Formats: sequence, C-alpha cells, structure tokens
Amino acid sequence: MRTKPSRLLLAVLLPVALVAAACGDKADESVSSGLAQGVQTGDTIKIGVLHSLSGTMSISEVSVRDATLLAVEEINAKGGVLGKKLEAVVEDGASDWPTFAEKAQKLISVDKVATTFGGWTSASRKAMLPVFERNKALLWYPVQYEGLEQSPYIFYTGATTNQQIIPGLEYLKAQGMTRIFLVGSDYVFPRTANKEIKAYAAANGMEILGEEYTSLGHTEYSTVINKLRSARPQAVFNTLNGDSNVAFFKQLKDAGISATDMPVLSVSVAEEEIRGIGAANIAGHLTAWNYYQTTNNPANAAFVKAFKDKYGANRVTDDPIEAGYIGVYLWKAAVEKAGTTEVEAVKAAAAGITMDAPEGTVTIDGETQHLHKTARIGVVTPEGLINEVSASPAPIKPDPYLKSYPWAANLS
Repeated sequence: MRTKPSRLLLAVLLPVALVAAACGDKADESVSSGLAQGVQTGDTIKIGVLHSLSGTMSISEVSVRDATLLAVEEINAKGGVLGKKLEAVVEDGASDWPTFAEKAQKLISVDKVATTFGGWTSASRKAMLPVFERNKALLWYPVQYEGLEQSPYIFYTGATTNQQIIPGLEYLKAQGMTRIFLVGSDYVFPRTANKEIKAYAAANGMEILGEEYTSLGHTEYSTVINKLRSARPQAVFNTLNGDSNVAFFKQLKDAGISATDMPVLSVSVAEEEIRGIGAANIAGHLTAWNYYQTTNNPANAAFVKAFKDKYGANRVTDDPIEAGYIGVYLWKAAVEKAGTTEVEAVKAAAAGITMDAPEGTVTIDGETQHLHKTARIGVVTPEGLINEVSASPAPIKPDPYLKSYPWAANLS
C-alpha cells in the first residue's frame, strides 16, 4: 500500500520534533555558551562527518564518507586550515532519519564541531535541517536533490533540479522519448521530483504513462515490471535510492527488458551503485549527474588516482563522492578567506568562491548557497563506468525554486 504524502510528511517531521524537544536544553546551551558557533580554541579543528554506514543507504554513503576523509587527510598533509589540523568526528546515521537528527545535535552540542559534512536522502537532510538552523551551525550536503529548499545553514554541493532532473528530461525529449514512466522510492525526493517531472512534461509535450513507488530497501519488482510491460514507455525515469536499485535492474534484465527496449534514466545510480547492481545488469542505461569518473580534466585525474591509491584500485569515484570531497575544500577556502571558523563569517566569505574541481569549474552562489555546476548525461558501459554523451555548454546557475520556469510556478 502506498504511503500518502501527508502521512509521509508526518513520519519524517514527528520524530524530528521529538528529537528537537529531547535535545532542546543542549541546543540552547550550544547557542548561548558565549562562544560564537563554529569557533574552536584548541590545537585542532573538529569537523563532523555524518553518513549512513549501515542500513539500506550504506551502499551509497560509505564511499562519500571515505572521500570526505581523503580530503581531510590531504588538507592536513598540507598544513591544515588556519595552521591547525582537522580532526574528523565520524557518526553513523544508520539509514534512519531521526538518528541523523540526533547525531547532528551530538556533533554540534557535545563534540562542538566547526561544521558538518553529510547526509544523502532528502529525508535525512530535512530531519537535520531544523537542528542546524536552531543551533546556527553549518551542514555541507553532497547529494543532488529535488530543490524547493534553501537554508541559511546548509551549503548544497550536489545538483539542484535545474542542474540534473531538467537536463535529463531535456535529453530524453531531444531523443524523441516523450512517453515516460516514473519509478521511485517512497519518500520526499522521488515524490517531489516526480511532481516537477509531471509539470515539465505537461508543458513540453511529454506523456507520463504511470507512477510507481516502493519503500526504501524494497526488493520485489515483478509487479512494477509487469506495469512497465503493459504501459510500454519509451523511457523510465528512475528515482529509486539505495539497494533497491540492485533488485530493480537485476529483475528488469531477468524479465528480458534491455536498455534498447526500454532505457532507464537514473538520477541516484552512479558508479558506486553500479558495482552493487552489476555492470551486466545495467549496461546501456542512462544517468544524469554533474560528474563521472571518466570526466576528462587534470583535477579529476589527480582525484581518481588519490582515491584509488587510498582505498584500492577496484574502488570507483562518482558524483556524490566527488561532491563530498570538494565540500571540504570549499569550506576550507571560505574559512581561510574569513580568517576564522565562525559560522556567520564563513557563510559571508563563501559567496563567489570558485574551485577547479574534478567535475570542472564550480562556484558558490552566495544567494542560494548552491553551486554553479555542469549538467552531464551518461550511458553505463559494460565495464561499469559511465561515459558522457551530452553536457551543458557551461556551468548552470542554481535555481532551486525553478523561478525561471513558468510551468513550475505552482510547485512551491
């Protein structure tokens, strides 16, 4: 049985409210201690790293943790930040949204970190958002998401809607694939993304033939695949997350449906997930991201080498891994520009900072605290990598509320 959006919202917000109430005294103590948020007086600078190291989302998030720690190690090897070494305090969100809120509060109030890097699902981010806002503490969030959000205490280093989902739809339309079926996990990101997709489709001559959701961790897709067979879409737009993708693509292949028959365009499947799915089960299908391991520039060659040297030649890099990695460097640049780790000073200093990142040139947009990013469409290879088949001619300015799109006027 599908979860209605209203019940889903309650399921996310009620636990957060309970955590907030339980942690209220600590939060107040954190803010009113007389020490500006983010300022540290010791010989090291503590930073929080908060990802799902267990549960259904660990297939994706463990590697983002690894990339964050690689950046910390590199920065420390070059003298640290403001002459101090970084000390990472790592916590496990356990693929559980209230746990993310609880661990975020601990990092802020108990560990007193200067900033935190973490999260993957929008449910985890929305659980953490009131914690960071209440404490006036900073979160660097490394994953593409559905947009329609802008927090003064979050920097978004992954794509927003106009930098991934819309370019993906524009690519399908350009290829003549206008009859689309939507498949997603049942939580905030897929449901909101699909509202945006349906609005885009209505304004651009595309037809949505069906819309199916399954819970995170779901592994039985025969019913969904039968509906795909009946609908016969020209393409599937996939917003499944976590290890559900493993089951979906394996069962799709077992059902005899190939990328030639029915291409699937995914926005949460990257090189790391392909390792779990198996390249043979997903080769030929499409992805929309801002970075691939195959992205060709000197900064990426150095990043891929460093990551493999650190974690093993069999490991891969991907978009959220890269976004997690550059988040640490962007925070470092803002801290050094500000001359302090104090949150408000760092926020002010961050606007306009540009980095020659592995994905290409990125710039922090001061108004939205999102990045200017290049959109890239890719096809999965039999070797398990992703080759770029289309890209935006330049980095795209973030537009989280889709203000430049008239068809999106009623979404937010």
